Amino acid sequence: MHGPIHVAFILFSGRLGDLYGYKRLLLLGFSWFALWSAIAGLAVYCKRDVLFIFARVFQGIGPAVILPNGLAILGVMYRPGKRKAMVFSIFGACAPNGSIAGSLFGALFAQKVWWPWAFWSFALVLAATVVVGLFAIPDPPRKVAAVKRKGMRNTLDELDLLGAACGITALILFNFAWNQAPIVGWDKPYVYICLILGIAFIPIFFYVELRVANNPIIPFHAFSRDVSFVLACIACGWATFGIWVYYAWQFYENLRLATPLLATAWLSPVAISGAIASIATGWLLGHLRPAWVMLFALTAFTIGIILQMTMPIHQIYWTQAFIGTVIIPWGMDMSFPAATLILSNAVRKEHQGVAASLVNTIVNYSISLGLGFAGTVEVHVNNGGTTREDILKGYRGAMYVGAALSVLGLLISLSFLLKGILGARRDRR
Repeated sequence: MHGPIHVAFILFSGRLGDLYGYKRLLLLGFSWFALWSAIAGLAVYCKRDVLFIFARVFQGIGPAVILPNGLAILGVMYRPGKRKAMVFSIFGACAPNGSIAGSLFGALFAQKVWWPWAFWSFALVLAATVVVGLFAIPDPPRKVAAVKRKGMRNTLDELDLLGAACGITALILFNFAWNQAPIVGWDKPYVYICLILGIAFIPIFFYVELRVANNPIIPFHAFSRDVSFVLACIACGWATFGIWVYYAWQFYENLRLATPLLATAWLSPVAISGAIASIATGWLLGHLRPAWVMLFALTAFTIGIILQMTMPIHQIYWTQAFIGTVIIPWGMDMSFPAATLILSNAVRKEHQGVAASLVNTIVNYSISLGLGFAGTVEVHVNNGGTTREDILKGYRGAMYVGAALSVLGLLISLSFLLKGILGARRDRR
């Protein structure tokens, strides 16, 4: 529910962190997340679902503020080198471990206690994180003092509100159209109108950023060809991962009839495998070109989605299901640290928030948009989903989209690697 809002605000929250302090925005994000998590649980007392939907939408702003500013603190505190590569890799391991921990406790509260406690417990943990963070999280230098001296006009100029408004509008409308269409159909006028408007705002955004804004929200000057290659690989790989994780849950619960706890147990190897992948990636980034790391990551995404896509319903868990669950975290925990590190090293310290938010925007937007593409295919090939065979056909159709995206990313990463090798040979001559 909060996907489009979460994605749209990531980029802008990075700029706010650059101006007003990464720690301040990080703690604000945790506080906001805690508040709306508590409200989502309280929605159980409402007869209608409006409050719950509203709370879930606004929940998404919390992680949108947390992610880029947390990464920006790491980007500022560590100089380029092996230690920074390892720190970013360990940060990447938080994703699989956090997802499994959240799924575990959410399933426990939903099955054994009462589902609102899944949200209330989350709110309590987030509130405790704010208190601990006040004392434990470092506060890097920020630009807010300079902004105050120059007045409100300079503040608005630094924030690039026009560019942010155009970018956020384009992201929300385009994303909403693709994710709403599988639910209600493309024949609904508001769906394709949102799609058209979203596409129309994209060139407006680029015009504002390149020709109008004095301080563009995206530092295009830092975009080398290598950075563009990396972001393209990230987009393909994480779109694949979003499809994999969503349809893995659907497959286990709807076709293998697993409870949420059992499905969590089946997916739990991603935590261990992801942790190992993160440590390995930290080491590899200090010894290999990032292009090699990206190639390995896209290979893992491709193998993982193919194993899930071709898995029979009644096959034993310890074959394709287990092997795929072990392999695909290597795609996550190799691609994300590599991309974050490359972009962090490409921009100045005062732009670390924007650099981190750009990678997170690509990651989360690719996940959401990839699911929109996959869902559209699913509803068009599952014959209404009235039988298990038709449901399986729809799931596999969706995962074919993921496989195609991962292969595309694999080809991009291969061309990125070959470009680097040929360039190195020319330089030696």
